[in-house]
Amino acid sequence: MTMDPAHDTISGEQADQRDVQKNNFPDMGGNSEPHHEPRRVNNDPRARQQKGNQVRRDRRDVHGWVVLDKPIGMTSTQAVAVLKRLFNAKRAGHAGTLDPLASGGLPIALGEATKTVPFVMDGRKRYQFTVCWGEERDTDDIEGRATATSDQRPTREAILALLPRFTGVIEQIPPRYSAIKVQGERAYDLARDGEVVELAPRPVEIHHLTLVDQPDNDHAVFEAECGKGTYVRALARDMGRILGTFGHICALRRTLVGPFGENDMIPLDQLEALCDRAASGEGSLADALLPVETALDDIPALAVTRADAARLHRGQAVLLRGRDAPTCSGTVYVTVAGRLLALAEVGNGEIIPKRVFNLTGLTASPGRNERN
Repeated sequence: MTMDPAHDTISGEQADQRDVQKNNFPDMGGNSEPHHEPRRVNNDPRARQQKGNQVRRDRRDVHGWVVLDKPIGMTSTQAVAVLKRLFNAKRAGHAGTLDPLASGGLPIALGEATKTVPFVMDGRKRYQFTVCWGEERDTDDIEGRATATSDQRPTREAILALLPRFTGVIEQIPPRYSAIKVQGERAYDLARDGEVVELAPRPVEIHHLTLVDQPDNDHAVFEAECGKGTYVRALARDMGRILGTFGHICALRRTLVGPFGENDMIPLDQLEALCDRAASGEGSLADALLPVETALDDIPALAVTRADAARLHRGQAVLLRGRDAPTCSGTVYVTVAGRLLALAEVGNGEIIPKRVFNLTGLTASPGRNERN
């Protein structure tokens, strides 16, 4: 499984652009006759647009996070496209690529939530993964071609003794099949073309690494909590080399991405069922959304008056005055009457807006701020 690190992600704007490029075909029609009646153009932006035999609904404003429990076999880009279709949303993007052969948490931002994607990307990730011993593969996962083999198998004691070497800040060489750019080209594209890809080691941080299970001599199950840019595939590769047995990833599940854990995840079939109920008037898609500000859990909140909110909404700075003025500095998210307004910087006695939110449209149901 070729898993890209968190910083190789698709923003909402990129996802929109890719979707437009993919679906915005010329209207070729289904009739090969040389003459066609002139088409009547409906300039009403609210109207549905019909191309061929397909009816395309106008997309709507949807704002919030959906943490998809991504099934095995689906790419992250496909997952974004599916949710964008289910919600009929104008904008969508994910916060950390998850490989097709991996399952688990894929946070998908809809609408104004795309402005908070970097805060999720910078958060910790937790993975549970299974290493298959005895074989190293060129992709460092089960999809690749075997490049080295060994009949030796590690003992539990040997594995446990090794774990401290992979905890803390370590130097890691990314897999050759990764999205890192080499002279403007993706490393995996060069590797697929048969070119030798030499990637420089770089520091990554692994906060915790534990041996969860050893079901047989050929497999070991681990849990790792790590920072941005860590490759679990490279972790398995390097452990196998040091143990003298070689190894590659044969199963991977992500259980934490920034503020989003397993309790936030929703399987695709449940999400589709909720959409069907909502279409029949028996529920609301808002029940599947987490608020935009969920991504900002680690950032201080700052409440302002409606008058100050009006200035910030126009992109104007607000002076901090009086003895009750906040003493915090740095990045904050600003609220007015309990509603998210902007991301801002506080310093030199003023609030300077950086990203202003317009949450008109479908948002999370009341009470979704109180997560399990």
